[in-house]
Amino acid sequence: MVRKLLIQLFSCIFAIIVTRCLASTHRQIPSLGLVMSSRDSISTETYLPPDFEVNYYTQTLDHFTYRHESYTTFQQRYIVNFRYWGGANTSSPIFVYTGDEGDITRISQNVGFMTENAPRFNALLVYIEHRYYGKSIPFGSTEAAFANTSTLGYFSSTQALADYAELITYLKRNLSAESCPVIAIGGSYGGMLASWFRLKYPHIVMGALASSAPILYFDGITPQNGYFAVVTKDYREASESCYTTIRQSWSEIDKIAALPNGLITLSKKFQICGPLKSSQELKNTLEMMFVLAAQYNNPPTYPVNKYCDAIDGLPKGSDVLSRIYAAFGAGSPSGSCHFTYKVGLSNTSAWEWQACTELVSPIGADNTTMFQASPFDLKNYTKDCEDVFHVTPRPHWITTEFGGHSIKSVLKKFASNIIFSNGLRDPYSIGGVLQNVSDSVVAISTAQGAHCLDILNALPSDPEWLIMQRNSEIKIVQGWIAEYNTMLVNER
Repeated sequence: MVRKLLIQLFSCIFAIIVTRCLASTHRQIPSLGLVMSSRDSISTETYLPPDFEVNYYTQTLDHFTYRHESYTTFQQRYIVNFRYWGGANTSSPIFVYTGDEGDITRISQNVGFMTENAPRFNALLVYIEHRYYGKSIPFGSTEAAFANTSTLGYFSSTQALADYAELITYLKRNLSAESCPVIAIGGSYGGMLASWFRLKYPHIVMGALASSAPILYFDGITPQNGYFAVVTKDYREASESCYTTIRQSWSEIDKIAALPNGLITLSKKFQICGPLKSSQELKNTLEMMFVLAAQYNNPPTYPVNKYCDAIDGLPKGSDVLSRIYAAFGAGSPSGSCHFTYKVGLSNTSAWEWQACTELVSPIGADNTTMFQASPFDLKNYTKDCEDVFHVTPRPHWITTEFGGHSIKSVLKKFASNIIFSNGLRDPYSIGGVLQNVSDSVVAISTAQGAHCLDILNALPSDPEWLIMQRNSEIKIVQGWIAEYNTMLVNER
């Protein structure tokens, strides 16, 4: 199961991708996924409980031009759960998950914030799949949709938001629910979309909960090394000796790799399924393992602590790489050997298309982190994207379209009803909104939280600080809806 999840998360991984894959010259980091793996026993297969009804909407391909081909349509998948809805006559709210880079059936089973609070709000639940993900594929197939820049050119966050606006308008009209308030909920990239949805379409959505949404990791607003600085802090807080061991390991790997038969020695020591081609291949694999653990450092397992316990648990006098292998063994799928993470871009990766066009987050590492220095290089990044997708990134577009610079003073002038929630152990939190903008655009952070933890399924073992964070969010949403209902009464 872990291996399957990793395959879903990473492109070109384990050398099993058969489409074009180009070795990347820039550092790659985990995508903005809602989850790395389920926090409970829910299957990652497409099984859905009976309350979750799968539907398809005939969606417009291009919302912004009027060429003949713009009127082409595709089938967009969405899920509706009517179980708790109070009905249109009661003006009960509609909770909409703004689909992100994943299969909506899996997402709907992980976002416990919606299902667990639907009875409290008598809410209708709607989950909309993002175009070009899951089964919401234009042009009839993945092969056709990813054929070239002409077919991929309709793949953007602005088109996705327009999809959500059109579909929600259709649903409300079809259900005679025009007076029902809509609350957008999203995590990670979906959280970015939820906040942008509220800003761009305030007449359609009256509030947004944006969990772990790094809307400020663009255009130089956030320091390049911020992501890796948070990862480093996470490990250092867990164990100083663990942090030191990881920091020392990169040069140790390079030193052994430089020896005669050094790569063979490393391949055997780390039980790699096939000989290493370079020391970088092993370092990429270990780096990805360590940063994923920090990004998804969720209770009750706390993978950062798990790796550090493995590193520190060896007898005194154990060498650095033996300690690193102990962590590697603790975090890898069981088996006779271990696969490595292959850095590269795939021309059939939906997320990499987005990263190569508009979602250009300039993330790199410097010598202040526990990783080897590798600054973000826009020139190399652009070359990789042009080689694989034949498209040139637009690193300034997100801040042009949605804003970001001087966000506090800008949003204070016109924005309302947005919650930006973050866990400060999440490396992406460094690119989030961490301070209140106004009385109604608020930031809720927890020192021990990880990526999107507040909107995931609640567990009996959840710590008090996580419960309090969720309760704060619920209280704010209740206030929005009460204010909306008061306004409705006064207008009648």
